[in-house]
Amino acid sequence: MAEMAAMPAPLPGQAIKKEAVWTFSGAHLINDLMTVGLVPALLPLYKSAFHLSYTQTGLIVLFSYLMSSVMQPVFGWITDRRPRVWFLPAGVTLTCFGLAMTGIAPSFAWVIVFISLSGLGSGIFHPEASRGTHLAAGRAKGLAQAIFQVGGNAGQALGPLLVPLFLLGTGVRGLTVFFALGVVAFLLTWRLLPWYRARVEEERLAKRQVAGRNRIGALAVFSAAIILRSWCQIGVAGFLPFFYVHQHMALGKAELLTFLFLGAGAVGTFVGGLLSDRLGRKRILVGSLALAVPFAWLLPRVSGVWAAIVLFLFGFTVLGSFAVSVVYAQMLLPRNIALASGLNIGFSVGAGGIGATLFGHISDVWGVGVVFTLITVLPLVAALLCATLPSDARLRAEAAGTAGAAGAPSGGA
Repeated sequence: MAEMAAMPAPLPGQAIKKEAVWTFSGAHLINDLMTVGLVPALLPLYKSAFHLSYTQTGLIVLFSYLMSSVMQPVFGWITDRRPRVWFLPAGVTLTCFGLAMTGIAPSFAWVIVFISLSGLGSGIFHPEASRGTHLAAGRAKGLAQAIFQVGGNAGQALGPLLVPLFLLGTGVRGLTVFFALGVVAFLLTWRLLPWYRARVEEERLAKRQVAGRNRIGALAVFSAAIILRSWCQIGVAGFLPFFYVHQHMALGKAELLTFLFLGAGAVGTFVGGLLSDRLGRKRILVGSLALAVPFAWLLPRVSGVWAAIVLFLFGFTVLGSFAVSVVYAQMLLPRNIALASGLNIGFSVGAGGIGATLFGHISDVWGVGVVFTLITVLPLVAALLCATLPSDARLRAEAAGTAGAAGAPSGGA
């Protein structure tokens, strides 16, 4: 197999291109609103409309998330070999149209088909959008990824909010309004293509040496931690409404608390990304996951105002490493930037789908409360895994050594 094309680092001193980064972030908001934002929040509506079991509702998330997660590394590999800038508008538009089609789906089987198409669009969009953010970042990688990921996290947070504000009144038929949002997403990303195409071509012509080597073993350990973090997220986003409804809380209020959790995650993502440029990626990864442990334990044990406070702090901490994890994955896989992003986000999304199905089965057999008992230990294990990973300083030193060796003249025998 031919070696994947390397993605060069930004030019030294290159300034962040904020307009492009914010455009990528806006498209990310729309894309993730349609997938990880709305799909888990829609489970009670799908369950009622199609008379589903908990396990069947978990399958909806599984197909959406797995299609996205499987395709992200595939498209990341493809675009590392040859960037395809048109994947940006094509991917996010398909994401919107796929979810909108579930609003007119005649049966559960068709919901699965359309939700899979939406997941496919997300899988097409993410690797190219992550590459674009990397190219627009300059030297402010943490800040750029924070802005980009905050868009995605904001989309996740807005999903549960749309249920009580709009979709409880319309039912699943109201999803057809997202055809219009797909058109908006297409226009938003299309206008960025001239700059992006020129920037990609500029990098291809530069043909600069990529510093550092791919660390597959460390990436595997890191991916395991990402999976556990993702299960925390989907456990709350998908099953907290069921947990509170069983405690006689109105669904609308339960969805608002889910919005609070995901909104706090968006704030944590931005703060974590910003701090990572100063404190280092690994420190933010380990610290944020470790700080989430007590809030995970408190979550099923508090109610009222305390529940809102704990949810906010849990979301802020457990999701605070989201932007950092993308940058760190790119540090572990410096020769394949789009693939690193696809694997990182893909594993996160795919694991969420598997976790939703697992938690759905657990809820059917033992009750929703058991899900939140399991969530208590997940951030602790994830933090311990991250603690074993190489430090930022070690990765930078290795990259500097590789660059120095590549630039040194070869000696004669």
